[in-house]
Amino acid sequence: MPGFTKPVRVIFGPEHDAFRVSVRAMLAREAAPRAEKWLADGVIDRGFWKTAAAQGFVAFAAPAEYGGLGLADFRFNAILDEEIVYAGVGTDAFMMANDIVGPYLWDLANSEQRERWLPGVVSGDTVLAIAMSEPGAGSDLRGMRTVARRDGDHYVLDGSKTFITNGIQADLVIVAAQTHVGDRDRISLFVVEAGAPGFGRGRSLHKIGRHAQDTAELHFDGVRVPQENVLGEVGSGFGALMRNLPQERLAMAVTAIADAEHVLERTVDYAQQRRAFGQPIGSFQANRFAIAEMVTEVRIGRSYVDDCIMRHCAGQLTAAEAAGAKYWATELEWRVVDRCLQLHGGYGYMEEYEIARRWRDARVQRIYGGTTEIMKEIVGRSVGL
Repeated sequence: MPGFTKPVRVIFGPEHDAFRVSVRAMLAREAAPRAEKWLADGVIDRGFWKTAAAQGFVAFAAPAEYGGLGLADFRFNAILDEEIVYAGVGTDAFMMANDIVGPYLWDLANSEQRERWLPGVVSGDTVLAIAMSEPGAGSDLRGMRTVARRDGDHYVLDGSKTFITNGIQADLVIVAAQTHVGDRDRISLFVVEAGAPGFGRGRSLHKIGRHAQDTAELHFDGVRVPQENVLGEVGSGFGALMRNLPQERLAMAVTAIADAEHVLERTVDYAQQRRAFGQPIGSFQANRFAIAEMVTEVRIGRSYVDDCIMRHCAGQLTAAEAAGAKYWATELEWRVVDRCLQLHGGYGYMEEYEIARRWRDARVQRIYGGTTEIMKEIVGRSVGL
């Protein structure tokens, strides 16, 4: 019996297809048997992370002289992000290392910093995090209150950050803070190393979903950061964040469409098999029309996001386009996952059904990386409004 099938895609070459096969095999072999334990522990284990790194799936875009593969082609990132979603192993760790935090190091770090940090990142020995959001300033980066004041050859860092992915395990945290430059306060980026005096980790936050991914509050109480740990130029942090956020948001759009595809595929199968009043539930017109709408919208979404991937690879994707992709894809994901849970009826609300976890996990996509409302603001301003 025919069902929903993912569309044929034309953006990948043989090398990408081979990479996908390798990623899928690694996840089936190494991640799937651990997935339930990760959910219970609230964190993925270091052993898995080092195994994945040894096979070239962590920080593969890092320069070859520091152990990376130099694969500066976002299509490889997209494949890994998609396969994580399809496998249902519930971690954002690869996205953090490859799409979000790692690029700050290979783009902004000087040669001495690269020598110090990148080999450990590539080997999986060093887990990365980035600390932007604060208790009183989420999407409003200019409103952050964490400060760093110059004291000799150090900066003294004071403040708090929240909702920090990898916050419990991170060995290196890129911290955004206000610094006084000339006659103005400007954002700068500092790399804080685990164990630094005054650097504290709060509780592991109990979230609605994403239970396998550690998320924490971080506190900086007079942390002395050596000048050698300033990332990029002092005062240039806001520009660096703006340059890197589009890739972060595109990665979230990639995962959103992959999740919508996967959930829809499983739900169509369920609707063909589950019977009510003597017939498959998918044969009722209301359900059939709902599925028809989702099939069409997900296929449109796939074409849209694939176009954004190729524009990004060509260096043409704008911040506004990335924001648009992020909000549209994640809103589509939520509509699809929520409607698919409804089609499962009471079973959709049961923990043993995959759709229940995916429904919980999908909700945050419309919030982190910039809320839907902020993304719309960016798009609106880009057209002069």
